[in-house]
Amino acid sequence: MLLLDAAAVLEAAAENADIVAVVDDISNGLSSAYHVPKIAVSIAAAAVILIAAKVIASVIKHSLRKLAGRSRKFSLIMAQLVWKLCAVVVWIFAIVAVLGIFGIDLTPILAGLGITGVVLGFALQESISSFFSGIMIAVNNPFRVGDWVDIGDMSGTVEAMDLMCVTLSSGDNKKITMNNRNVCGSTIVNYSHIEKRRLDMKVTVRYTDDLAMVKGAIQDLLSTYPEVLRDPLPLVEVGEYGSSAVTIYARPWVLPGDYWNIYWRFNGDILGTLRESGADMPFSQVVVHMADKG
Repeated sequence: MLLLDAAAVLEAAAENADIVAVVDDISNGLSSAYHVPKIAVSIAAAAVILIAAKVIASVIKHSLRKLAGRSRKFSLIMAQLVWKLCAVVVWIFAIVAVLGIFGIDLTPILAGLGITGVVLGFALQESISSFFSGIMIAVNNPFRVGDWVDIGDMSGTVEAMDLMCVTLSSGDNKKITMNNRNVCGSTIVNYSHIEKRRLDMKVTVRYTDDLAMVKGAIQDLLSTYPEVLRDPLPLVEVGEYGSSAVTIYARPWVLPGDYWNIYWRFNGDILGTLRESGADMPFSQVVVHMADKG
């Protein structure tokens, strides 16, 4: 399918012989007036066309990057996708024009692309699916480069995206490459483009501990962290009664960048805080009642 589209572009370009006609006129004029070889004019024209194609592709890339920097709807990922598509079209027209200047007949090439496209269209179904999935991701814009995301069971920072795949960098600096088709079919959770995040933490205490005192100690501990937001206030409430412990939920709100700092600090501080208040975390235990045989 993609090759069929490329063949259509080539055919449309080949039908437009204006550039070739102009070059022929210039070549004939220079040859007759200044005795400049026609091949030299053709080579110079081909060089100008290729340079112009490179300049046009660079201008498009710069403009799209600039637009992505100013707009939140038009992301850098979308800009990269659009630029690559535009670059392909620009270079196809440039190559067709150069081949036409040197008198190369494109009809057999176009016919071959049409036949080959039918065959490869079936063989490359997954790649084609990834290509169009990449377009859907760019249009829906679920994440940007630099965002921390969950994609299915994978987590990491979005490093790059192209027509075929998305690249993540995990928390332990592993490079994760995911097919666009799989990305589009997975649940995507973006943690970066939100104003604040809630931590869901659990603290277990003994049934003999004073729950009101424990809740107050946890609130006091959270109040010592300047990163914890005051609006909304942290939630500290009794959550569950287990077989050997009472579970208290601690749910403060923080900025996305402070999430893990507060998570690790709280877990490091909570045991000492409980013991200072006279409470403690229980150990799993089994109570055995012995029957009196007497």
